[in-house]
Amino acid sequence: MDLKEICKEIRCETLNCIGSIGVGHIGGCLSVAEVLTVLYFKHMNVDPKNPHMEGRDRFVMSKGHAGPAVYATLAVKGFFPRSELLTLNKNGTKLPSHCDMNKTIGIDMTAGSLGQGFSCAVGIAIASKLSKDNAYVYSIVGDGESQEGQIWEAAMYAAHRKLDNLIAFTDYNGYQIDGSLDEVCSLGDLEQKWKAFGFDTVVIDGHDIDAIDVAITNAKDCKGHPHMIILRTVKGKGVDFIEAKKPGNHSMSLSTDDVKNAIEQIRRR
Repeated sequence: MDLKEICKEIRCETLNCIGSIGVGHIGGCLSVAEVLTVLYFKHMNVDPKNPHMEGRDRFVMSKGHAGPAVYATLAVKGFFPRSELLTLNKNGTKLPSHCDMNKTIGIDMTAGSLGQGFSCAVGIAIASKLSKDNAYVYSIVGDGESQEGQIWEAAMYAAHRKLDNLIAFTDYNGYQIDGSLDEVCSLGDLEQKWKAFGFDTVVIDGHDIDAIDVAITNAKDCKGHPHMIILRTVKGKGVDFIEAKKPGNHSMSLSTDDVKNAIEQIRRR
């Protein structure tokens, strides 16, 4: 199984998904392709043929606007046909722009209001501990989302409960809807913040598949603490003309030619 090739497929299908409606949160979707690849195709105990199986690992995309990247991953994994990606946000779709557990097979928690998804992930991790099902709970938090106080309330409680089955990631691409983090509200030393809240914390290249794999493996071996893996990423990663438009690529229009050119560029790399 070539994870790099799978990652390309996820990026391409994300572009097809957002391109089908012509506009969407492409920047923060493309920045998380590697971590989604490693999770769903290396580490997570999930079964597309039995999406509700007891004891499965759970995933919460707390930055819910990156839903199309999750949909693309689920489609490539086989949870539903790739053709469904072309229904994004259209009438009768099962794929709303933000993740909705009541509509989409494979989605474990509805998200959209920033900060709330991570709190739900903490609750799911507690439930897993109580049921003793040995499952892991994974969650991706946005860097702009990390300005929400609810993130830190959840973090405090996760450490209090010693939720070592919770492995979280920060998509640290440095930009949010209104500009760079440093312009809007700097996060300061994010690594030390998470350590201060009691998390086993590491900072890695968020586009290095091997580094992500090792970080997750190490987190599983570290008991007694919840885990935060800070991913240094590039908003719009993989497509030069999308990367160049940050922060405007937080949500941007994509023409048919844009999608075609972007996919060609990804496949050449």
